[in-house]
Amino acid sequence: MAWGQGSPVDYRISLAKRHDHLLHVDIHLAGTSAEREVQLPAWNALYQIRDFAQYVRRVTAKDYSGAELPVRKVDKTTWRISHAESGAEVEYDILADQPGPYGAQLNDEHAFLNLAQVLMYPMDSRDSLMTVTFSDLPGDWDVATVLPPLNPGDPPRLGRFSARNYDRLVDAPVEMGKFAYTVVEEGGARYAIAVHADPTDYDLKALREIVRKTVVSEVAWMNDRPFGDFLFIYHFPRHPGGGGMEHAYSTAIDVPADRLHDDPLELASVTAHEFFHLWNVKRIRPRSLEPIDYLRENFTTSLWFCEGFTNTVADYTLLRTGMLNEQQFLTSLSRDIYRLESRPAVRRQSVEESSLDTWFDKYPQYRTPERSIDYYNKGEILGILLDLAMRDRTRGTRSLRDLFQFMQKNYFYEARYFDDTAGIRDSVQKVTGQDFGWFFNNYVSGVAPIPYDDFFRGVGLRLEHRRTVLPDAGFVSAKNFDQPPAVYVVTPGSDAERAGLLAGDTILAINGRPASSDVETAISAMAPGDTVKLKINGRRGPREIKIKLGGREQDDYAIVELPAVTPAQRARRAAWLRGEAEAAGGTP
Repeated sequence: MAWGQGSPVDYRISLAKRHDHLLHVDIHLAGTSAEREVQLPAWNALYQIRDFAQYVRRVTAKDYSGAELPVRKVDKTTWRISHAESGAEVEYDILADQPGPYGAQLNDEHAFLNLAQVLMYPMDSRDSLMTVTFSDLPGDWDVATVLPPLNPGDPPRLGRFSARNYDRLVDAPVEMGKFAYTVVEEGGARYAIAVHADPTDYDLKALREIVRKTVVSEVAWMNDRPFGDFLFIYHFPRHPGGGGMEHAYSTAIDVPADRLHDDPLELASVTAHEFFHLWNVKRIRPRSLEPIDYLRENFTTSLWFCEGFTNTVADYTLLRTGMLNEQQFLTSLSRDIYRLESRPAVRRQSVEESSLDTWFDKYPQYRTPERSIDYYNKGEILGILLDLAMRDRTRGTRSLRDLFQFMQKNYFYEARYFDDTAGIRDSVQKVTGQDFGWFFNNYVSGVAPIPYDDFFRGVGLRLEHRRTVLPDAGFVSAKNFDQPPAVYVVTPGSDAERAGLLAGDTILAINGRPASSDVETAISAMAPGDTVKLKINGRRGPREIKIKLGGREQDDYAIVELPAVTPAQRARRAAWLRGEAEAAGGTP
């Protein structure tokens, strides 16, 4: 198919300016009307307005005879092309130097593209058939994406792909470069794995096994596989950051290389989380996220379910596959409860409000314990507690697994979206035959204290409340997704203040290791009296400081067995940890 003679919208992306991190984009627009407007999304991958138009350079247009067409910028992210009734070629350069999984990056080593961050779309043809061609790749580079080839049978390295519309096009990230590649085939499906990283930083055989265990477990748990092919894109960078981004038929995952060694479970956990997203949020989807508005916020109250409950299922996956044992699971859950209950905002901000306010996440002050809770954190806990409550109210015959299977069947396969909390509550009622309004009113929409023991009793457990001395670094930092964590508050009179730490500083390294997004976790592994070395940057420039950790008495939690556990409670616990129904309804 010749350039300019294909679908209503054809893109060509040149990688020739790799050294300058510049993509050159050509858009062929078939003739429709005299005035055509093209827009570049303002947000993608994260619930943050990031204004990708800030990276655009030199927008021009011409007709097919080569005559220049007038281009006028309408607003910060929209351009209007005039006299385009016979079609137009729109060209621009765009800077791409933000690492994955939430960015678009081009350099001499590779390219990773979330296409919504680099491709403008014609406002009148967003639902049209589209093609994309990547050109000027080095001869030894390959291409990994789930986009179908432009012509059946074309190898990916030709770099020519198609999509039925813009939404489908930009929901397929693209990795280009020299990457490790392998395939896992299970249950009639093909799972491709592409890894761009230093081979000395990871074990491809171990990664294959993590993927294999994860996909087998979650497909079985859902009793559903709405795809034939799926792609995992992995990066293991030697810098702070990390995270994962879900897509309908693929996922992109970054885990810093040092974290692979410090926390072997992190890679398995994020893989399980992102893979389950292909059901929860990509197919079991709230109405409030549709249609996608690429320019303004899509507000929703249900991220506690879309993200938090996905965390819950990821934990169950690690349990079911043997990558996590019961004690590790309970210890992790008790730490999650500590994280939630130690935030003063837990008594003021509901998890629905936290979902709505996610657009504030890019502001460090919003992430402080006094201001907000984390819908991932509380949502994950609520997923476990709802599972236990469903089992308790149905004598072990219904569970969270039944809820997800019901919603997949009655929403995705019926081509419907659920109505946020009301839709989830209604689904729980239909699955169990009981009203769970008390749960949603108190703990989802409300901020009532959670009576954990009422939920744990059915499986022979209780939450033990302790007072303990924890290390105190003398400052509060906030996560910042794929950016270094930022210091928000420095305690007056603390060793951190005496060392010169300032609010607004970013933490680049802790004890010589790149700082992860969660400084609290790193500090919590130390003890009062220990010395922590920080590499920081801020108003006073880059510097290194040493801080002697203080100590503070604080609440802590542990999940322990009840003094006398009945056989029925043990049977329900075993079924719960397996993610299965009890063989016969019992009464603990």
